[in-house]
Amino acid sequence: MNNQEQLYSLHERVWHWLQAAAIIVLLLTGFQLHYPDKFPVAGDMARAVHFHSLIGIALLANAFLGLFYHMTAEKYHHFIPKMDDFTTGAIRQFRYYFHGIFKGEPHPFEADHRHKLNPLQKLTYLMLLNVLFPYQIATGLLLWGANRWPHVFAKVGGLAVIGPAHALGAYLFLAFLIVHLYLTTTGKRPLSLVKAMIAGNE
Repeated sequence: MNNQEQLYSLHERVWHWLQAAAIIVLLLTGFQLHYPDKFPVAGDMARAVHFHSLIGIALLANAFLGLFYHMTAEKYHHFIPKMDDFTTGAIRQFRYYFHGIFKGEPHPFEADHRHKLNPLQKLTYLMLLNVLFPYQIATGLLLWGANRWPHVFAKVGGLAVIGPAHALGAYLFLAFLIVHLYLTTTGKRPLSLVKAMIAGNE
């Protein structure tokens, strides 16, 4: 593959880093709401709640802009798994991550501008974008609207249910972030995948 082949457009890179920054800030401010003495990142609690809500809205807006871009630019196919991705493709990728990479074996998937995600990435983003992200939006909106829609909030269990449910989603996002950061080091060189998302070229 040409060393200067563009993998990620400017829009994709900006969108990616904005989403990453928003998720990290949401995690930090969310930790402050749960552990105010250990994570005083946004001042007092009222300011942390307000900042957390604003960043959540910004994340949602950026997500919809990303969806609009991928649909109108016909780039959504990168995220749609094929049948092979659920079976042999996923098995090959699992084997590489847990065995082949430590033996110096070549990566089973070669990314290019037509195929940017390996089978496990497709399956992960399928769950992330269609299950975890909507789940976190729903629980976040319920928390945000607790004083605005008290009857609705009470019917779904109130803070005793929605609070832990939203925290669970946050920890799942944190687990994704940790794994994602680790996998960025599995390219041809430890920082090659990060550089590709910055410069756009593989």
